[in-house]
Amino acid sequence: MQRHSFEHRGFKLSYLDSAPQDNDRPVVLMLHGFPDHALMWAGQFEALQGAGFRVLAPDTLGCGESEIAPQVSDYDRNLVVSDFVALLDHLGIPRAKVVGHDWGAVLAWLMAVNHADRVQQLIAVSVGHPTAYARSGLKQKLMGWYTLFFQLRRIPERVLMSNGPLSLRKLIPLHPEIDEVMQRMRAPGRFTAALNLYRANILGMLLTKLDKTAVPTVGIWSDKDAYLTESQMLGSRKYLQGEWSYERLSGGHWIPLEQPQVLNKLLLKYLEPDAQPARM
Repeated sequence: MQRHSFEHRGFKLSYLDSAPQDNDRPVVLMLHGFPDHALMWAGQFEALQGAGFRVLAPDTLGCGESEIAPQVSDYDRNLVVSDFVALLDHLGIPRAKVVGHDWGAVLAWLMAVNHADRVQQLIAVSVGHPTAYARSGLKQKLMGWYTLFFQLRRIPERVLMSNGPLSLRKLIPLHPEIDEVMQRMRAPGRFTAALNLYRANILGMLLTKLDKTAVPTVGIWSDKDAYLTESQMLGSRKYLQGEWSYERLSGGHWIPLEQPQVLNKLLLKYLEPDAQPARM
């Protein structure tokens, strides 16, 4: 994977590219979630590249090596999705197969709804259609209590970066790379940037119905996910007009990190290379 950057909305955005300028490979765009960055997909790069794909993994605005934006409004979900579309434009790629985990899955759903002409296929890992999430019932609301806590200003940064009972380490104790996460989040501005994606979007997502999509979609969910119910993934079927497949795994929330080989098998099962060159 080679690291590159481009500019959009006045921000320098970083991304990893497994085959720069190779426009004959079908493209897989991989979107990370909280509190991760593009390298969370490291366990998938070799398998997908070896299967004939070109892999793109951007660092979402404020994450990884992408620039931090100053305003909460800069993290509006539609603007962040426009960053991914701009990346495809920058590289001359008309359409991509999109894989997202956690917040990356939310953004992937939005991309499939609002930019369906740019998405050949969607694989949503852990998080279902945003409206299915919003309407999935009390259990999901209780499991997602932290999303409302994140809406407070300055207090979550102070509490979660401490060593107290509500520290980030205690909130995500099973993250396979928790030490790396804590170190990265302590860099100036990085944790606030990560929280701003929640602050800019959660209430709007809970209150706004998102349209259906005709993009062929695969949902993957794990039965020991501490943050997401199965119902919010299964309910996604109501908001699809196209093909739907579902895979239920045994394991925790961070599927790409906890079960890279299992995920790779599923990706290769559903992401069939096609002969259409990725050119504009």
